[in-house]
Amino acid sequence: MKACAYIFDVFGTVVDWRTGVAREAARFFDNKKIDLKPLEFADRWRGKYQPAMQRIRSGGRGYIALDTLHRENLDELLEEYDLDSRFDEMEKSALNQAWEKLPPWPDSVEGLEYVKKSAIIAPCSNGSIALMTRIAKFGGLPWDCILGAEIARNYKPEPEVYLASVNALGLKPEQVCMVAAHNNDLEAAAKCGLQTAFIARRTEYGEQQKDDLEPSGDWDQVIDTIGLLS
Repeated sequence: MKACAYIFDVFGTVVDWRTGVAREAARFFDNKKIDLKPLEFADRWRGKYQPAMQRIRSGGRGYIALDTLHRENLDELLEEYDLDSRFDEMEKSALNQAWEKLPPWPDSVEGLEYVKKSAIIAPCSNGSIALMTRIAKFGGLPWDCILGAEIARNYKPEPEVYLASVNALGLKPEQVCMVAAHNNDLEAAAKCGLQTAFIARRTEYGEQQKDDLEPSGDWDQVIDTIGLLS
């Protein structure tokens, strides 16, 4: 069955978060004469992503938008690097906006525009509506609407995130295809009855990436570029 809608993971699948965050961090570090590798900083910042969301998924904390979690994680990271005193509140807020300035992968915009001709396209991301909107404006992502964590008030891979996105479109799970570069995302979506499409982003974590280089499940589609979705 051809999907009526395609919903996409964004960080790593549609945009290159590592390059984007490192690029913004480098600008701050250069201005402040801080000798720190921007890519290392981006990796460590991202490394706090899942633990922060897990506290919410486990019920240990109510829903908090990812924008706030990113800022809390940034504060922790600056303290770990003993850099907290080098940044004032305005600068920390500006650096946190690095997550709004993430470049699309080379095939993303053209591919999304092609898929949009025959189906609904939307993010199903852990990012907030505000964050997804700003990423889309920055990178020219042509979403029809924005779905995901904020409408579900929870984080992937919890089932309600996928199902809330499906319900918001007035469709059935089998009419919607989840597209992701992460096998665990597709595993969760498939358990909810969605179609699945895997696209490898082999340098999401740099040249030394070890995970998600190949599909690990019997996904409905395995593609090299977004424009090959069918």
